[in-house]
Amino acid sequence: MINTKYSSLAIAVVLGTLASTTASAAGFQLAEYSATGLGRAYAGEAAMADNAGAQWRNPAMLTYLEGTQISGGVLYVEPNIDVKGTAVSPLGESYYTEAKDIANSAPVPNFYVSHQINDQWFAGLALGSNYGMETSLDKNFKATQYGNEAKIMTVEAVANVGYQINETLSVGGGVRFVTGEGKIGATIPNIPPFGSIAGNYLKYVEGKDSSWGYVLGAAWQINDSHRLGFAYKSEVMMDFDGYGEGQIGFKFPGRKDGRLSVALPATAELSSYHQLSEKWAMHSSINWTQWSSFEKLEAEFVDGQVSTIKNENWKDSYRFALGTTYQLNSKLALRGGVAYDMSAVDDKYRTTTIPETDRTWLSAGLSYAFTKQFTLDGGLTYIMARDASIIEPRDELDESAAAFGTFEGEISGDVWIAGIQANYRF
Repeated sequence: MINTKYSSLAIAVVLGTLASTTASAAGFQLAEYSATGLGRAYAGEAAMADNAGAQWRNPAMLTYLEGTQISGGVLYVEPNIDVKGTAVSPLGESYYTEAKDIANSAPVPNFYVSHQINDQWFAGLALGSNYGMETSLDKNFKATQYGNEAKIMTVEAVANVGYQINETLSVGGGVRFVTGEGKIGATIPNIPPFGSIAGNYLKYVEGKDSSWGYVLGAAWQINDSHRLGFAYKSEVMMDFDGYGEGQIGFKFPGRKDGRLSVALPATAELSSYHQLSEKWAMHSSINWTQWSSFEKLEAEFVDGQVSTIKNENWKDSYRFALGTTYQLNSKLALRGGVAYDMSAVDDKYRTTTIPETDRTWLSAGLSYAFTKQFTLDGGLTYIMARDASIIEPRDELDESAAAFGTFEGEISGDVWIAGIQANYRF
């Protein structure tokens, strides 16, 4: 008998959030905030001020935006992720199994407004998403006891303000409101002797929450050609309230309400902008995410019970990006960039639900100025994900292995991202 202690609530909302196959940055981050930055692989973002979207990464960059500006667009994420391997039943029998395109495609919209109050004060509003994904395994996959579907959708609104201290130094800050919901399911695998009940839910959970955070930023204009930017986003604590239900030990106990507290990790970015000539500019970024705060999952239920779900043991991750912009003429600008995202998970802790791995970005983009007020940006990125091993279960806390068997395999794939951004200056 499986003694899950209704831990499905925890697995539901968090792993739904954390399953990051469609996420482009490390862990479960979604880097796509604008098509403008996409074209340079998001290199130099904390030091860039192309349009009103600049405030998403560094509110201090508001001080470089004159008048009132509006920017809005959408990015389309097309992942191609496969998982394959060998499932071993409790009876010791081995079965090859695979699932293709386990991550669904999705649009990621955004909208930004900036306004210059006077020579020193600037304000802005940003709407976007930091997290989002949807994955599903075919019902014939033979290790669905570790998760067969997951979905997370978040929306973030940020009210920002920027202040220009002098000609070289600017600072900024913002208040973040994050709301999200998620779900996850795990079913009995389609292997003997479970054929007659294969596909029945072991776990299915939904949950949602809203929370607050902040962002701080600064910019140093070293001279006319060189600029540094730094930004810090706080940890955001999400207390996912929801319910869990499923077939536990081949019985149907109904639902149990509970809460899972998960910290969306703090992040920091150091960026540079360098105008090398009248036409050429270079940009770079180093990003840090405090994934080491994600050590384990614990659920607290309405009856006071606290259940440890899994030991995660993630580690801090880094992202390195280098990009360039070439101003071909007064109307057309070309962009390009490369980036490397380090995984936040060692091989030992990777699963089919969180197939986290290293990623390499190759990006290209352009901007076209139809008038002095209106520009249109486009970007295209190809992300190569490193093939990585998966072993389930990860630790002794997961009792699915004793009842339904183990799984050892490999995750592989790539991601395409295309986006368009419209910008208007009043």
